[in-house]
Amino acid sequence: MIRILSKLVSFIMHPLFIISYVLFFLMQANPYIFGYSGPKSQGLILISIVTISFMFPMISILLMKALGLIQTLEMKDKKERIGPLIVTGLFYMWLYVNVRNNTNIPDALSFFILGSTISVFMALMINSFTKISLHTIAMGGLTAGIMFIIFNWTYGTVDIPFPWFNFQLRISDRLVAMIVVILAGAVGSSRLYLKAHREDEIYGGYLVGVLSQIIAFRIFF
Repeated sequence: MIRILSKLVSFIMHPLFIISYVLFFLMQANPYIFGYSGPKSQGLILISIVTISFMFPMISILLMKALGLIQTLEMKDKKERIGPLIVTGLFYMWLYVNVRNNTNIPDALSFFILGSTISVFMALMINSFTKISLHTIAMGGLTAGIMFIIFNWTYGTVDIPFPWFNFQLRISDRLVAMIVVILAGAVGSSRLYLKAHREDEIYGGYLVGVLSQIIAFRIFF
């Protein structure tokens, strides 16, 4: 049962989902910082960012698997992670170049995308020496990014819509921060339980993720 939960947590908090999660958080916590004027524009932004940050990298990785360039999607060997990291980093860089001067995209998201790009290329360099955890890099970045966003761009609450039930839940953004910290711990514990990484690779991942967002915030502002 614990193994199943660990795999579920690892899947839900997969590194490629993180930019999309931050985008959703911003749209619910402070939609007024976006430049769109209606649901159609909002949908276009959502589709474009999710496509470049998640779909394109995932399709590329699946093609690598189909062509035999990587053996498994888990990429247990350091060498297998080189290609996916390069491809993901290039897509993230492309995304950042497109959003940096886009008036429809707030600085709160642009700096996070820059931090994510930095973290991918840092992971690529560190991967030559150790199999650092990509999951905890992502969670460290998510934790730092959410903290920056909450202290600079939100108003204390987040509205979570449930359109099927015609209902909207309003929660504190501080509660969101606490949930993110708990999830970050759960992801690290899951990767350790699954024996996917050693402790130093887990803690190193958190450090790289946090530092990447701090660097991005300082560069951007």
